[in-house]
Amino acid sequence: MRDDACHTASTAAETSYELSTMADEDEDANAPLITDGDRPITINNNGSIPLQESNNTSPTAFIWALTFAAGISGLLFGYDTGVISSTLVSIGSDLGHPLTTLDMGLITSCTSLGALIASPVTGILADRYGRKVIILVADVLFIAGALGQAAIASVPGMVAGRTIVGFAVGGASLVVPLYISELSPSAFRGRLVTLSILFITLGQVVAYLVGYALSRQRHGWRYMVGLGSAPAVLQFCLIVLLPESPRWLVKAGKVQEARGILRRVYGAGDDGVVENVLRAIKTEISEEEATSGEVSTAVEGTRMQKWIIQIRNRFQELFHVGVNRRALTIACLLQGLQQLCGFNSLMYFSATIFSLLNFSSPTLTSLSIALTNFLCTLIALLIIDHIGRRRIILLSIPIMTIGLLTCSIAYEMLGRPDLSADTPTTQPPRSPWAILILLSLTLYVSAYAIGIGNIAWQQSELFPLSVRSLGSGIATATNWGSNFLVGLTFLPMMQYIGPVWTFAIYAGIFHA
Repeated sequence: MRDDACHTASTAAETSYELSTMADEDEDANAPLITDGDRPITINNNGSIPLQESNNTSPTAFIWALTFAAGISGLLFGYDTGVISSTLVSIGSDLGHPLTTLDMGLITSCTSLGALIASPVTGILADRYGRKVIILVADVLFIAGALGQAAIASVPGMVAGRTIVGFAVGGASLVVPLYISELSPSAFRGRLVTLSILFITLGQVVAYLVGYALSRQRHGWRYMVGLGSAPAVLQFCLIVLLPESPRWLVKAGKVQEARGILRRVYGAGDDGVVENVLRAIKTEISEEEATSGEVSTAVEGTRMQKWIIQIRNRFQELFHVGVNRRALTIACLLQGLQQLCGFNSLMYFSATIFSLLNFSSPTLTSLSIALTNFLCTLIALLIIDHIGRRRIILLSIPIMTIGLLTCSIAYEMLGRPDLSADTPTTQPPRSPWAILILLSLTLYVSAYAIGIGNIAWQQSELFPLSVRSLGSGIATATNWGSNFLVGLTFLPMMQYIGPVWTFAIYAGIFHA
């Protein structure tokens, strides 16, 4: 019986969905979840419903407002990523003793560990309680973690505060792209999800500016981390006023509420489009529930028991249905590659790197990296729906490799820095090799930001609705697991095998 159900699910899913350009070769570069005007998506086994989503050439004001409010989570994530770089070089002995390499690795990587724990759980909870509720809970955790960090006086307390922030980051990094993609018309979906990633890079820029402004103040690092609570308060107030995802509402039986939200998404004069989209969502959900067994009257027990059975069915559908399994493989590979190439280690430790290279203001130098990331993500925002996901990745990876290898060679010529020393290296502050390291890292960051830095977060496009939260949660957990590994090992690698081999290994990961 179970094999027959899985076979039926496989047949239905494989006729209902296509993978995005990350799996396709040619013109299906944008992989819409519903349709893209001229390219109708097959939504059942009997035929297809062509949907002309809208004649609008730009998102409505409602969509822009929703994207801005949800994107504040990205600002929080980016701020936390950037502020730790300034904090590590400013904290001194305020936590009881000068930070060791292990202390810095733990303080940095514990956020990723918290996100790793939270993201798969969040995927399940988002299906049960909705996307909006998860964002609100994440805001509360952001506030608690930021204020906790500002008040503590020990390394374990700092680790605990950053782990709480990690829970928030893990939830928000999964749900916010999902929330935006499920509310966005397909013609603008790539740009709007990328806009949420642009908020991450903006948060990093803000963090470096705040870090530079407060780096010379006594206990300035406490204000740096404490200020992370302010955007969370703002987002909580805004999200309370915003609607739930219409796809989740239809699945929860709140069709009329979903219809009202779709009217706001597509504009007042597009009732025909709204009804077509709503009909497609209903058909999609009905087929998925039928094949996954969620509506089977044979299932008995309490609500909790039925929920557990539904979760088990979703896992079976994700891993046993071929097209879903391939989608999960692609999403996890992209998320793992995004982190294992070492980008976030640069964000976490850039001020430490530049202080070892004798730059007069390491935090200000790090700002140039953050600005590059922000500006190139802005470029990605403009081109992603025109060039396509797969093509952007294939063009950007060689450039990233060149940047990392050039950095490795420059470090070989410069000499190995001493991470255990309390003072910077003896190299002159304007060494041409130090400048070349800065330029090569800038090249690497620019290619990363345009390419895999934002493409991986388009992951929700790969999955059908029934397993979208779960699949996205597992892929996001892969991201945070890789992030945790890189954050914990970067400084020890720099110390024991040296920066030459550290950056060479990151470059080699692209070709493993």
